[in-house]
Amino acid sequence: MRAIVIEETGGPEVMQMAEVSDLEPGPGQVVVDVEARGVNFIEIYQRSGAYAVPTPFTPGVEGAGTVSAVGEGVTAVSAGQRAGWVMLPGSYAERAVVPADRVVPIPDGVTSEQAAAVLLQGMTAHYLTHSTHPVQPGDTVLVHAAAGGTGLLITQLAKLRGARVIGTVSTEAKERIAREAGADEIIRYTETDVAEAVRSLTGGAGVAAVYDGVGADTFDASLASLRPRGVLALFGQSSGAVPPVDPQRLNAAGSVFLTRPNLAHHVAERAELLDRASDVLGLVAAGSLKVHVGGRYDLADAAGAHADLAGRTTTGKLLIV
Repeated sequence: MRAIVIEETGGPEVMQMAEVSDLEPGPGQVVVDVEARGVNFIEIYQRSGAYAVPTPFTPGVEGAGTVSAVGEGVTAVSAGQRAGWVMLPGSYAERAVVPADRVVPIPDGVTSEQAAAVLLQGMTAHYLTHSTHPVQPGDTVLVHAAAGGTGLLITQLAKLRGARVIGTVSTEAKERIAREAGADEIIRYTETDVAEAVRSLTGGAGVAAVYDGVGADTFDASLASLRPRGVLALFGQSSGAVPPVDPQRLNAAGSVFLTRPNLAHHVAERAELLDRASDVLGLVAAGSLKVHVGGRYDLADAAGAHADLAGRTTTGKLLIV
C-alpha cells in the first residue's frame, strides 16, 4: 500500500510517498481503508521535530473510512462499518490499523470527509465549551483564530449554548467566514489592540472565557481580556509556545484561571470518547454544526497541506483525501 513516510524530521519536503507492507489487524485491532484524513498542527510539530516521534514514521492522527478487517477478540466493530478515530498515528496512508476500543462509529447522514474534518477539532471544541469553561447563556467569550477549523466549531458550539462570541481574525474574508459561523463581534487583530477592543465591546467588564489556540502571539491579550475569575483556556500554540508565566499575573488580572487542556484527557475513557463523538457527529448529522472544509489535497501532496496550514492563510479544516 502507499503511505507517507518521514525518515528524518524537517520541513514539509521530508514527507515522501512510499510503498510499504500491507497491514493485518492484531488482537483487539481493526484495519480501516482510509477515505479522508484531517490535517492538524500536531502533525506539523511532529514532522518538524518540535514534538519528538521516533523515525521513520507515518504521520496523521485523525481519519475516517471503512473497516476492512478485524482482529482476534473484536466484537463491537465489524468489517464494512464506517469508522473514525483521533489521536492515533498513521492516517497518512491508504490503510491504517486502529485499536477497536478507540474507533467511533460514523452515523448515517455524516460523510467520511465530514467525520475526518470534525472529530478531533469538534471534540476539542466540545470539551472546551462543555467542560473547561461550560458556557452559560449570556456569557461573552473570546475565540482566537475564529475562522480556523477549531475556531469555527468553538464559535458554533458556544452560540448553541447561548453565548455572545467575539472572534479574532486577520482579514475581511476570514471575518465573513467567522460571522457566518455565528460570531457576534469581530476584532481584526492586525489592525486593533485586542484587549482594548474586548474591553470596549464588553463595557469594560471583560469576557467569561478566552479560547486560545494561538499561544505566544495572543497570550498577553487573552489574559488582559478576562473578567474577574474568568478562564483562559490555552489549548494550542500555532504561533509558538508561551514563555513561563508568573502566577502573580493571574491575581493581578482578577483571580483568573489559566489552564492548558488536552483532548486526550477528555476522551481517555471509552464512554467519554463515545459521548463526545456522538454529540459532535449528531450535531453534524442534524445540520446544527457546519463543517467548513478549507482545502482538499491528494495523499501525494501532503507537503502542500502542511505548508498551507503552517502559513496560517487557510480557513476551516484541511483534508487529505
